[in-house]
Amino acid sequence: MTFLEGATKGITTEQIEAAAAAEGVAAALIRQGINDGTIVVPCNPSHKGLKPMAIGKGLRTKVSASIGLDSKDSTVAYELEKLQTALTAGTHAIMDLSIAGDMDGARRAILLESPVPVGTLPLYQTVAEASRKYGSALKMTPEQMLEVIERQASDGVDFMALHCATTFETIERAKNEGRIDPLVSYGGSHIIGWMVYHKKENPLYENYDRILEIAKKYSVTLSLADGMRPGCLADSLDGAQVQELIMLGELVDRARKAGVQIMIKGPGHMPLNHIKDTMTLQKSLCKGAPYFVFGPLLTDLAVGYDHINAAIGGAISSWYGTEFLCYVTPAEHIGNPDVSQVRQGVIAARIAAQAGDLAKGMPEAIQWELDMSNARRDLKWTEQIRLAIDPEYAEYIRKTRNDGEISTCAMCGKFCAMKIIAEHLHFDKHSC
Repeated sequence: MTFLEGATKGITTEQIEAAAAAEGVAAALIRQGINDGTIVVPCNPSHKGLKPMAIGKGLRTKVSASIGLDSKDSTVAYELEKLQTALTAGTHAIMDLSIAGDMDGARRAILLESPVPVGTLPLYQTVAEASRKYGSALKMTPEQMLEVIERQASDGVDFMALHCATTFETIERAKNEGRIDPLVSYGGSHIIGWMVYHKKENPLYENYDRILEIAKKYSVTLSLADGMRPGCLADSLDGAQVQELIMLGELVDRARKAGVQIMIKGPGHMPLNHIKDTMTLQKSLCKGAPYFVFGPLLTDLAVGYDHINAAIGGAISSWYGTEFLCYVTPAEHIGNPDVSQVRQGVIAARIAAQAGDLAKGMPEAIQWELDMSNARRDLKWTEQIRLAIDPEYAEYIRKTRNDGEISTCAMCGKFCAMKIIAEHLHFDKHSC
């Protein structure tokens, strides 16, 4: 019995209890959200050591970090270092997007070491294996796609991104739209290339019922990907993107009827004034399914600083209802991130999540801010460092920039205005 099937019968599993405890909410809230399709708990029983986590409406915004082997020179050891860095920085989930090397070995090692849910994009591995075997990814078969999905599910993968809604209808619409960047999705471009080459419909769409059977068998949460996501601001909310959203909504219904948890992946690139409209469309067309957004990026010019770009977009998107943020690192559009950039990406996404949760009035987010305000007022430096989103970096700055005046900050030192005012007004001696 899947979590969704159990929730419809009023069953509260120990995983739901654990996710509720971690969230600080009643288990009944999460169970009802799963039943309604507005909350998911990505939790494959074969992922040993997993600490269940819930994503969705009424819960704190979660963050995911992407790692994975990207060339024949990549090592599993280095990706595991990225994993530990992301976990230390506070990521709530990990995606293994390996496209080269020992992909099975990397995934299994990540699952073994990760206490947070692990997601994959199975098509990446199918493409890589077909290229090795046949010399071209175009020669991969539908059966090979399904075999990789089941192989990854049996290993314990908790959620999977799949381009099931990228159909000939959406391709034609994109063709007629005159997009600036027709396709920027790695998985989407490969599935479309296969479709055009073979003159056949998307096998992930045609075999969707078989995918649902695999997902149900292993309790895998689906994360339907958007192959037609806009790759630049000028293409945002065009007909192809909206057409795919309509298809995604239909697939959401089919997954729920099959007892499979499902969420939807989203863009990508969009101007700030499109965020609200995009969220409204997704929530309406996809029946309130949790939204897993890449960024979004609000300008195409922030090369080298796209983690900041994404943090701005992610905060606003979270405010309007996005529940899950895929991190973006400073290496976006340039190359693959190193360990330090993984950390920067997670921290930036967590700042966005906190800002969005505050705007939504999440009690824990509000209390966290009040605790920091009180610690600053009372000059409790240890507490301020502990409460910071990145305590390690805050502590580093405090130790390296302070001139030795321990009762004040590094900005004003002994000339602290708050300290002078407190003495004059006979308050406790506080400093900024």
